[in-house]
Amino acid sequence: APRVLNVNVGVLGHIDSGKTALARALSTTGSTAAFDRAPQSRARGITLDLGFSCLRTALPPQLGPGPGELQFTLVDCPGHASLIRTIIGGAQIIDLMMLVVDVTKGMQTQSAECLVIGQIACQKMVVVLNKIDLLPEGKRQSAIEKMTKKMQKTLENTKFCGCPIVAVAAKPGGPEAPEHENPLGVSELIEVLKSQAYLPSRDPLGHFLMAVDHCFSIKGQGTVMTGTILSGSVSLGDNVEIPALKVTKKVKSMQMFHTPVTYAMQGDRVGICVTQFDPKLLERGLICTPESLHTIHAAIISLKKIQYFRGALQTKAKFHITVGHETVMGRVMFFSPAPADFNEEIKENVFDFEKDYLYQEEYLSKDSNSSDENKENDQAEVQLPRQQWALLEFEKPVTCPKLCLVIGSKLDTDIHANTCRLAFHGVLLQGMEDKNYMETFLPKLKVYKLKHKEGQVERVMDDYSVIGRSLFKKETNIQIFVGLKVKLSTGEDGIIDGGFGQSGKFKIRIPDGLKPDTKMLLTVASKKKSKAGKGDTTKEDESSKNDSAQPVTISLHFKRYVFDMQKKMIQS
Repeated sequence: APRVLNVNVGVLGHIDSGKTALARALSTTGSTAAFDRAPQSRARGITLDLGFSCLRTALPPQLGPGPGELQFTLVDCPGHASLIRTIIGGAQIIDLMMLVVDVTKGMQTQSAECLVIGQIACQKMVVVLNKIDLLPEGKRQSAIEKMTKKMQKTLENTKFCGCPIVAVAAKPGGPEAPEHENPLGVSELIEVLKSQAYLPSRDPLGHFLMAVDHCFSIKGQGTVMTGTILSGSVSLGDNVEIPALKVTKKVKSMQMFHTPVTYAMQGDRVGICVTQFDPKLLERGLICTPESLHTIHAAIISLKKIQYFRGALQTKAKFHITVGHETVMGRVMFFSPAPADFNEEIKENVFDFEKDYLYQEEYLSKDSNSSDENKENDQAEVQLPRQQWALLEFEKPVTCPKLCLVIGSKLDTDIHANTCRLAFHGVLLQGMEDKNYMETFLPKLKVYKLKHKEGQVERVMDDYSVIGRSLFKKETNIQIFVGLKVKLSTGEDGIIDGGFGQSGKFKIRIPDGLKPDTKMLLTVASKKKSKAGKGDTTKEDESSKNDSAQPVTISLHFKRYVFDMQKKMIQS
């Protein structure tokens, strides 16, 4: 057989922009999942799931000499906002994206979200302006030109700047029109798709992993799983694992678009028949080489904020986290390199457990609060780290490949609010398979918080020691602070020596002795205090407030590792 090159084309866009009609107009062979076959899809008149169909054409010259066919597998993604999980799943198997825009409406909320997903997961894009039959003939050309200019402007600052924009009417007259109405512009679109086709990098090596999007049984044959191979390859007779069901099955037969095959590899769209099991148990999910996926309870990811997401990304906030092909709720904690390493080159796709990292209350970006404080001294250019990470803790365990794409979103935002719900995207660097990861794994993660306490010098004991107060609460165990270094506001360095009395006061040793000026200052202050103390009614606290002499303050700085069970305090 002549070689067939498969390119996966995602058909994405806002609801009702005509994606399914376009896929139908383009394709020659529908697969089992194509064109809204699902009963609830037909009843509601919208695509609920990924639909697949294919279009075959002669191999264009840029893809190599010799006879052969180019097969576009069209992945029709739902446009309905609540189905964004499905779209994210679809985008990970796409080589080329078609963004379908209703020419009478232009960009809409979900078209923008699809564009964001495309930028994360896809290399090339073609914009299709659909429904041009709704424009009056006399003004059609000028309306198309106007919308084309508008789209070019929208794409200016994206990686799809300058991509082709094609105007079509996939189903002139709308869904009710007779079937013989010929679509407009579709053959031109096919030529554009051919010109954009490229040899996607395909690698048969590595573990077999396939995203299954449909599952059904055939009497006397077994159960068929159809999907797209994300990595590796599969042959007749191989064993494949279905992690969700914790079973391993043998491959009995395989088909690609109704043609039997004995082998399939990364990027191929294939149906795999295995020994019988109940197809209802696996509507969609992953199948793989036995034992090649891990099920994790938490993960460390490297991440970037999505620029269109409004609002800060706060530590401890909950997001919908899409990992591989699953979406679960998860809580995040952001951290960055230690400030001294902000500019250091970070190795891609590895996480270094030897390094120290700084805990962040939120993801640092030009518009985040932590950088607002720095903006007050206007000249200071806000320093942002080259890379930031997050610890994700999932509400239920997730099965996924290592190093997979992660997207965080706020899917509970009002669907009709005109705002991007995708918050961040990243790469899973390290998964935690142990349920008790808090004890077994997290102590290895050296994320620290900087702590700062302030107190005041109460009085001088002698040239080498003073008594301090207000640094600790009455109930604090001062023993654990013994030996920590402090600094007086007058410049002397001291060391905490131990508690003094029962009220949270403490003794500080000053190894180099107090400066004469400091002694003077403190003697004046305590004389005033004792005068005030003679009239019994004025309490010591009040007298300290009325001090005209500046009190001498004590500063204690230390860092504490967030996951250190002993809560040790560390000073450099």
